[in-house]
Amino acid sequence: MSRQKGIFLVITGALFWGIGGTVSKKLFQDFDINVEWLVTTRLLIAGLLLLAVQFFSKDRAQIFDVWKTKKVAVPLIIFGLFGMLAVQYTYMASIEHGNAAVATLLQYLAPVMIIVYLVFRKQTVLTRRDVFTVTLALVGCFFLLTNGSVSQLSVPAPAIIWGVLSGVALAFYTLYAIPLLKQFDSLVIVGWAMIIGSFFLSWIHPPWQMNFQALTGEAIFHLVFVIIFGTMIAFWFYIKSLQSLSAKESSLLASIEPLAAVFTTVFWLNEPFGHFQWVGTICIIFMIFILALNKEPATKKSKVYKEEKPLKIS
Repeated sequence: MSRQKGIFLVITGALFWGIGGTVSKKLFQDFDINVEWLVTTRLLIAGLLLLAVQFFSKDRAQIFDVWKTKKVAVPLIIFGLFGMLAVQYTYMASIEHGNAAVATLLQYLAPVMIIVYLVFRKQTVLTRRDVFTVTLALVGCFFLLTNGSVSQLSVPAPAIIWGVLSGVALAFYTLYAIPLLKQFDSLVIVGWAMIIGSFFLSWIHPPWQMNFQALTGEAIFHLVFVIIFGTMIAFWFYIKSLQSLSAKESSLLASIEPLAAVFTTVFWLNEPFGHFQWVGTICIIFMIFILALNKEPATKKSKVYKEEKPLKIS
């Protein structure tokens, strides 16, 4: 595959991720779609489609090989529940209580959380670059969430709590997936993780418990976009781009996701966004670019940041 096609795929996938969050917000506020139902349905359909893509590849046997040993099956279940499901639910809950722009930017604090975790575990050495990126993240969050006011928040507290939890879940999701990715293709791991998460959440809100007759054509269009384009195709394009781009390049180009979320939230949904919130957004996006340009900190014994296929999904 040509390099130009890889760049097109990763940018398109990242745009779908960012826009998908904003479309989800519209589903929540205009069509009264339940968060639990959307997450359950989104994970189930996207997971099945990703496994279908894998089935038509050369390594279709991997789809069932993951269940042959407990050493793989148990971690996969843990990853599906505390990684995939946790990331998806907290992210969507943050969008429901706030907006896609804030939810996406808070989720993108995950790399900073990983740095702090690795330093605390003494698996990496704290560098000046790390200090700078953490400072950017903190300053960005302050302006994003307060709009420069020290007396009040400009974002609802539940949206902040769910957004921070989304970042924590994404940090766990990223670190925990590494051993699994070394053994199996990303499509297999993520596809099954989505199905596992959907199966668990379906006990709370089954996907068939929905008044489908009440759905308008516009609502169905938005649902299709979130499930197919904002989840399945976005991840597929991202993984496909790695055939011609390095993981570092794909991560850098995927940084367009929060920009897409911010601009669609502000200019499509007409959500208010203050001047200082734009300053905070710029700080966080700048932090993302710095981390994407140089993902390998000074390590001691850990190989956590060895360049692997990045496992990104929003």
